[in-house]
Amino acid sequence: MPNKCATFLFSAAVATVITAAAPVPAAAQAYPSQDVHFICGFAAGSGADIIVRFFAEKMRPLLGHSVIVENKVGAIGNLATEYVARAKPDGLTIYVTGASGVAANMHIFKNPSVDAANALQVVATINKATMMLGVRTDAPWKSAPELSAAMKLKGDKASYATANPTSKVLGALYKERAGLQSIEVPYRTGADFLNDLYSGNIDYAIPDNIQAMAQARAGRMRILAVGAGERMHAAPDLPTMTELGYPMDVRTWWAGLVPAATPRPIVDQLNVWFSQVVATDEARTFLAGIASDPWVTTPDEGQAYFRAQIKDWGDYVRVAKIEPQG
Repeated sequence: MPNKCATFLFSAAVATVITAAAPVPAAAQAYPSQDVHFICGFAAGSGADIIVRFFAEKMRPLLGHSVIVENKVGAIGNLATEYVARAKPDGLTIYVTGASGVAANMHIFKNPSVDAANALQVVATINKATMMLGVRTDAPWKSAPELSAAMKLKGDKASYATANPTSKVLGALYKERAGLQSIEVPYRTGADFLNDLYSGNIDYAIPDNIQAMAQARAGRMRILAVGAGERMHAAPDLPTMTELGYPMDVRTWWAGLVPAATPRPIVDQLNVWFSQVVATDEARTFLAGIASDPWVTTPDEGQAYFRAQIKDWGDYVRVAKIEPQG
């Protein structure tokens, strides 16, 4: 859990965001006038769906109307992105999603159906997390340097599992910066590689934070490092890849997004409400449980970060040698 200093800084950030957004203009005070739809780009019951439904439940009292979760599944979230970008900009359709994935899709697809940087507006950031470096618990390697030394000896006989674009990027950066020849083995989902990892058919894996922490708690995975540039408050004992000599800062992050033409008073009001939810002890406990840190910004700060991430993903795709689809 965050230390006292981190808690103070986070609380101060929340207060700053909420204060900056007040007083709320009269145009937003009548908002919303009817039920609100939270859009999830992945299937019901998935890790993403669990996060969306948590925030839908917590936002409902603030919105004063029902919050309906709609799962728009397909094309690694692209169908949901397109749906929200083309929705009526009235604040009644809100995309609650991993914004890092939306940024990645701008380069993973040859011809994205929407220009996310200009079609979507970040109303509020929710959290920051990262991918992790993991091995089976009975593996002989207790640290990333020990794993690196062993994988160098194996040469191109070494292998590792990935299951999404961000894990492909972290895996490629680790391979490059550790001087490895490991072969990437891509899987459709993180659950699909677990048997191969635990049986020793795969040497190591790049799981997401939710899967990694769940498997570690169950005693089935040893986490050696995280891909963020600084240690996570939710998992302060885990070293960063950068600390261990493999510099990188590969993050995942969640946000609420709306169509770009949504009136600013509504954007500001949503920022206040999301920020209030993220600041609660319940939300912070929930986020810590999936090894992620709460993150509050203004809409302008969130949008600037979103656009910077889209640019960064152009470099990530090249480093990871990801072949654009479609």
